[in-house]
Amino acid sequence: MSIFGKTKGTELEKTIAQLAQGEAIGGAMYYALAYIAKKQFGLDDVSKEFIELGNQETNHGAFYSMLNGRYPADEKYFWQMIKGLSKAEYKGENSINLLADKLAQIGIDEESVKQVREFAQQEKHHGEVTKAIIDKYAPKDEENSSDKPVYTCSVCGFEYVGNLDSEPAEYKCPICGCPKNVFKKEA
Repeated sequence: MSIFGKTKGTELEKTIAQLAQGEAIGGAMYYALAYIAKKQFGLDDVSKEFIELGNQETNHGAFYSMLNGRYPADEKYFWQMIKGLSKAEYKGENSINLLADKLAQIGIDEESVKQVREFAQQEKHHGEVTKAIIDKYAPKDEENSSDKPVYTCSVCGFEYVGNLDSEPAEYKCPICGCPKNVFKKEA
């Protein structure tokens, strides 16, 4: 029996959504503490422990997100999301490099700017990996998707292909969670 979406529309939905968000924030918090422990205090062992805690928190958040049906389990929408995600990851390389430039301009140390540039390369790699997964496993589109409108999330770059107006008012970007009013229709 699938647990996907089992709490959506129930009295637990709000609690589960709050838990998912809290765990995602907790994962980022533990990773930040790992950086601080290592870079500020030279505590490599503590850093490793915090990274493990961050991994667990992220896993918890993913589980709760599945309970609420946050990400598509329907094959068509699953692959649509992966395709949009892949394009966003490729776009992320450029925007993260621009961020690195701005960080350098305000005087952030060279080592940290270099790390942000590594993040940009990782975003590109994420795009390459997801594209390879799409090429290998995604069903081939029978209809021409170039005939469909494309809406891009102005925050993260996720591309929604199709009629965004057909989504409910509460639709949120599957990557960053922003409301559908931040999406811009491509010309």
